[in-house]
Amino acid sequence: MRIQPRKQILDIWDHMLRDCFVEGKWVWGGRAESNPISDAEQLLCLLYPITQIDTFGIYDPDSVPADVLAALRPLGESSRVPRALVDVSLEYFNNHTTEEGQPRFGAGSYLRALDPDAPPPQDQPTQELEVVDAYSMSITLCLSLLVFVSRRFELEVQTKQREKLVQLRLHASKRLTAAMIGMLRSFVVNAVSVDSEPGQAILNMLRQGDTTDAELQQGLNDRFGRLRSQLLTDVRLGVPEDTKPDPDQLFECGWSWGIAVGAAELEDYADEYEAATKPGYAMARPWLYFTVSALDGIVDFTSRRITALNILDEEQRRLADALALRWDLTQRYWSAVARFDPEQWPLEDIPWRTSDGEESDYYSLCVMSVLIKDLIARQATDADLIKAVGILQELAVRGRITRRMTTHDPQAALHYPGVSQGLNGSEDAVGQRLALYTADYAPLIIKRSLQAAQLTDNVEARESLMTIAESAMDHLADRRLERGGYAVELWDDVSHFPGLEGLSFEKPSWYLTERVVEALVATAATFEQEPPRSIRMYEHLLRLLNEADHVYNQELMRVNINDRSQLRDRLDEIGQNIKRAREISYRRTSTAIALTERALRLLDALEEARDDAGRSR
Repeated sequence: MRIQPRKQILDIWDHMLRDCFVEGKWVWGGRAESNPISDAEQLLCLLYPITQIDTFGIYDPDSVPADVLAALRPLGESSRVPRALVDVSLEYFNNHTTEEGQPRFGAGSYLRALDPDAPPPQDQPTQELEVVDAYSMSITLCLSLLVFVSRRFELEVQTKQREKLVQLRLHASKRLTAAMIGMLRSFVVNAVSVDSEPGQAILNMLRQGDTTDAELQQGLNDRFGRLRSQLLTDVRLGVPEDTKPDPDQLFECGWSWGIAVGAAELEDYADEYEAATKPGYAMARPWLYFTVSALDGIVDFTSRRITALNILDEEQRRLADALALRWDLTQRYWSAVARFDPEQWPLEDIPWRTSDGEESDYYSLCVMSVLIKDLIARQATDADLIKAVGILQELAVRGRITRRMTTHDPQAALHYPGVSQGLNGSEDAVGQRLALYTADYAPLIIKRSLQAAQLTDNVEARESLMTIAESAMDHLADRRLERGGYAVELWDDVSHFPGLEGLSFEKPSWYLTERVVEALVATAATFEQEPPRSIRMYEHLLRLLNEADHVYNQELMRVNINDRSQLRDRLDEIGQNIKRAREISYRRTSTAIALTERALRLLDALEEARDDAGRSR
């Protein structure tokens, strides 16, 4: 299935608004009851493409493309669309802000008992338990809204509407700061002794062949010496000193599922933000899923749109710098661990095993996600990308993306109900250990494959990655909801999977639909780049251009300079083709080759015509 970001996003909007915007009112919630995370995901299905893809911008009603306006028609006429989004966004903040003005981040209906078949707990403490997903989604949502307000404000002419935009900016800015504080206090460094069970689990995951513990530990010390020093000296906000690793300890860093037990309070923010002093309950070790979720939120601070618009205040820039440091350290750590042995990456040994003994193909995909993020931030080599392609292909097979699912296939659990993320420590907060189920394997495959494709000029590698992404989109197409016997661009219905036919799905999952939208936005970003370049094709082009230029100059020497016949028009066309081919030779090599070959064919036709004329004499 060809991925068509523009068409598919507009189809999602069309079907989404039929469900969400009824008789002029926004309907919150879907398969999961309304909560701060699900409602943010619901809004981001609209706002993320609007603020990330230039052709979807609705800031100026007079310049909204007709197809975009048609998809958003339920919100009103072109002048009404941005105002309707402002009203819905303000409603979100009203719903998820306390009477004291504190943002709410409770995961609510997303939290489940460890048994996926057990009914979700309904008590108030459980509903209010905060997880990193809430912080990450809030960061993405609030940054999108701040971009929206910045672009829209100067174009809004009504005083009342401008006042709403000011109000929206204040709400988004406050929630953003609170989410950044929560994110900082959820970052953890897990130091363990070599002989402990977690220490042995780390070493065994890295071990390739007969390497001894001592050799592995020495290799880790050599690899992570600088990173360890930065953790000790540079990472201060929210991380207690006694959790940082000693020289003889192994360690891992990343994000726990929520504010970590023992997380240091951020006293500078205590007067205004509850998140700065709220007690933490999350076990102080990194979860791969929540680490990837955090990295996805933090990376938005580095986008060109955010830096160009200068929408962060001084306090937020300080917090963003602290998060950027943790983002960099975490990516470097997991990228180095994934590639610890350059000959045989630990990441190639699927499934990945975590330090607490859990293993899953999903964790391999999470580590791959961090690796690709790191390769984006640094210069990836062809060797790195070739290995990455092989791993993604294997994960697509194992996840039944490119292979059919069998009856009672255990891999179906990757997609439904998802991989259980046990929230160790939640029992201290609410009296029982809870879990959050992650079922985004397929959209994550698309997103990472396309991000990897942006890194390479290797045509074969890029083609393989696009094939993986398209196969995952085929898989997702089979999981669309049905309305009146027809599939609509909303998710998630897995009842076609063998063994799951008895399940019934009517309401959309904003969790999965938002992640499909993210994958489509990633696809759009890939398509907006110039096509991949091949050195061999470029060298071939230069040889073609050299010949075309030489023969063209010969023809110019033969023609009368005052000639205004059809021959002169043909020579002008040839010259324009050669000129255009030179202009685009590096960024669109294949197109330049086509132009040059046309010039050569026209030159050959002129020579053939001249030879025929000579023989006829």
